[in-house]
Amino acid sequence: MPVPLDEYPIHQAPLSLAHVASSDRNFYDRCYFNAHPCTDELFLVTGMGVYPNLGVIDAYAAVRKGGQQWAVHFSDALGDDRLDQRVGAYRVEVLEPLRRLRLVCDGDEQGIGFDLTWEGSFDAVQEAGHQMRSGARLILDATRFAQVGTWQGELRVDGQRHEVAEWVGTRDRSWGIRPVGESEPGGRPMGESLQGFWWLYVPIRFDDFAVVVIAQERPDGYRTLNDAVRVWADGRVEQLGWPRVDIRYRTGTRYPEAATLHCTSQDGKPVVLEIEPLTSVALNVGAGYGGDPDWGHGQWRGENFAEGRVYDLSDPTVMGRMPFAVLDHVARATCDGAVGWGLFEHATFGRHDPSGFADWSSVAP
Repeated sequence: MPVPLDEYPIHQAPLSLAHVASSDRNFYDRCYFNAHPCTDELFLVTGMGVYPNLGVIDAYAAVRKGGQQWAVHFSDALGDDRLDQRVGAYRVEVLEPLRRLRLVCDGDEQGIGFDLTWEGSFDAVQEAGHQMRSGARLILDATRFAQVGTWQGELRVDGQRHEVAEWVGTRDRSWGIRPVGESEPGGRPMGESLQGFWWLYVPIRFDDFAVVVIAQERPDGYRTLNDAVRVWADGRVEQLGWPRVDIRYRTGTRYPEAATLHCTSQDGKPVVLEIEPLTSVALNVGAGYGGDPDWGHGQWRGENFAEGRVYDLSDPTVMGRMPFAVLDHVARATCDGAVGWGLFEHATFGRHDPSGFADWSSVAP
């Protein structure tokens, strides 16, 4: 049977838009948002995903406040109307495509609620395509666009209301193939075991422009993904070359305390970002990323599933996840005298030669 989207001339394959062109079980279409008041007091990370070949739609929200992290999760069977982005008490409303959105979560019973309106400060930009293989198999093949902006509304955490006025945030939407849902049955091991993983994603909002940098490197430092741009208010998108990244870690850890990104403008001038990471949300603590033992994107939880969790970040069982977490940090940045705010997302596990990490146990001196 046709679905509502079939009424629009947007087909890309000889299929109803009830179906995606790939039969890969790992096909996904997901949005991500964060919001903060440009301090280390509160940090919200949230998102929704659909998994057509798994028949699942789900959403999550995680809030860091002091030494605790709250999380709520919603999941249900995926319906036919993709224009209605809703699962349980969570919904995304597109008020003006690529400019204004509304996020609503009535999950107060589970610990988190909000009614937030997003306004993009600059145009959304499409990043370079992202691919990864395990041996010969393509395990990640995705496209993503990113945007910086501001939030208005309210956030409720553990029964306490917080007014949101001109909070800063970043968002993205990605789609394609990546590991989702339950683990697949094993087969013959494909290639060498993972020796290390290094990842950097830095979208920052300044008054007159935005900077979006994304990079991934192999253990030997070979860069497999590089995209760095500056977006101006008039819509111009300026490439910033091949950033040289200097991250300073807290002694005895891999927790980033400061970073410098050395970029180059299209006319050859240096563009230097000094980054100060503040509070963070660990994405494998209730947000569903990186082997989170409590929540995984695309997993079937049954119909009308909803739950809430609270994590004590000083608990050794929670702290034990941190060395293997992708951390999303509230970030303060400076660039040529301008001050900006946004996201500093970073992970480094195992070996990474440029950082001086020889193996999985190495830490900063």
